[in-house]
Amino acid sequence: MSTVEQYDVVVLGSGEAGKYLTWHLGSAGKRVAVVERKYLGGSCPNIACLPSKNVVHTAKVASYFQRAAEFGIVTDGWRIDMRGVRQRKRDMVDRQFAAQRERFDASGAAFVWGSGRFVGDRTVEAALREGGTRVLRGETVVIDVGTRAAIDATPGLADARPMTHVEALELDVVPEHLLVLGGGYVGLELAQALRRLGSRVTIVERNDRLASREDPDVSDALQQLFRDEGVDLVLDTVVTRVEGRSGKHVRLHVAAGTLEGSHLLVATGRTPNTEGIGLDHAGVGTTERGYIRVDERLQTTAPGVFAVGDCAGSPQFTHIGFDDFRIVRDNLAGGRRTTTGRQVPFTLFTDPELARIGLDESEAKRRGIRYRLAKLPMSRVLRTQTLSEMRGFLKALVATDDDRILGFTGFGVGAGEIMAVVQLAMKADVPFTTVRDMVITHPTLAEGLVALFATVPAPRPPE
Repeated sequence: MSTVEQYDVVVLGSGEAGKYLTWHLGSAGKRVAVVERKYLGGSCPNIACLPSKNVVHTAKVASYFQRAAEFGIVTDGWRIDMRGVRQRKRDMVDRQFAAQRERFDASGAAFVWGSGRFVGDRTVEAALREGGTRVLRGETVVIDVGTRAAIDATPGLADARPMTHVEALELDVVPEHLLVLGGGYVGLELAQALRRLGSRVTIVERNDRLASREDPDVSDALQQLFRDEGVDLVLDTVVTRVEGRSGKHVRLHVAAGTLEGSHLLVATGRTPNTEGIGLDHAGVGTTERGYIRVDERLQTTAPGVFAVGDCAGSPQFTHIGFDDFRIVRDNLAGGRRTTTGRQVPFTLFTDPELARIGLDESEAKRRGIRYRLAKLPMSRVLRTQTLSEMRGFLKALVATDDDRILGFTGFGVGAGEIMAVVQLAMKADVPFTTVRDMVITHPTLAEGLVALFATVPAPRPPE
């Protein structure tokens, strides 16, 4: 074994939580090393959040060209150049890489390019990209190895070499006919984007509706959006066998027959990158699904070892990874910060967006929580009239016994930005009437919250 290098903190993986811990602790004078096998800064700036939203925005620009006559604009002879779409995305990734590399260098931390695995208590061996190994031991070790797209055991699926989001974001041609397995967030964003860029698209979903965990009115609105844009939906359908090769010709066998296309994108879930990294050598336990077991302070079953981000079973959002960083940062400094009761907002970046914070109706009903419902069509938010973006709605759940906001859902232009106002009100525990009575600039999208909360029904008198 190589000479063991001693550090205050060793971070395995440079995702959102891992990189911020490295930057913070290194800049504070701690002796820190971070081991990264492939993506400096994690998946978000390289292959996931930012690159996908880059392509999604390009697709929105394309949709404006398709709607040009609606705005009184004449366009002749325009076309999609997928190499240009890809280059715009790559340029952004390169800028992000350079900026984050600079932050790692400025922090004073040791950055180790290599594949890391535990070989003992708080001891990580890194197989270096340039050859050889290094062995690093930390007083504290933080695991941030993330997840990857899952390819299930459907016969022929792996042999078909399907795309995941990683390969889809590197396309240099518009697929003639894209088959998308999965009607969740990743599948929906990329399906709409590639449809707008010129591909025929079919979504195959095993549940009976898209975004099946959301309220039925949300699923209905998404399904209508996709049908209006010419996306074929094959719902309540299980693929039993796959033939062919993605990029050439693929055939999906389903109960009703077969579906054929030129390209296949799999977006049916994630699997943690925890196998083969020696967790048993470190005494780090995992769940049945392979995620690292952590408590509310993100401590694993091994003393001095934390796990953060997706691999720890945290909600799979970059902003949650950032909060995991804050939790571990504060606890290493002697605090008692936990994940208990934290807010988990999300935005689905279809066009229009879907954003939610807190309870929706389905969850409230499952938990037996009584609520008052306020709902407003986006067309009533006057800013949408100026944008010609009137599709969707806003809705909020308010407690029956007091004026607390229990949850918010927005399906409409700028829904993610609108949600932040409601989230702040919920965090501050102010009544919905505070938002209702605010003076918000006209005409803005956030102004719609005044109209939304004006529709909250009066509380029922006690029975």
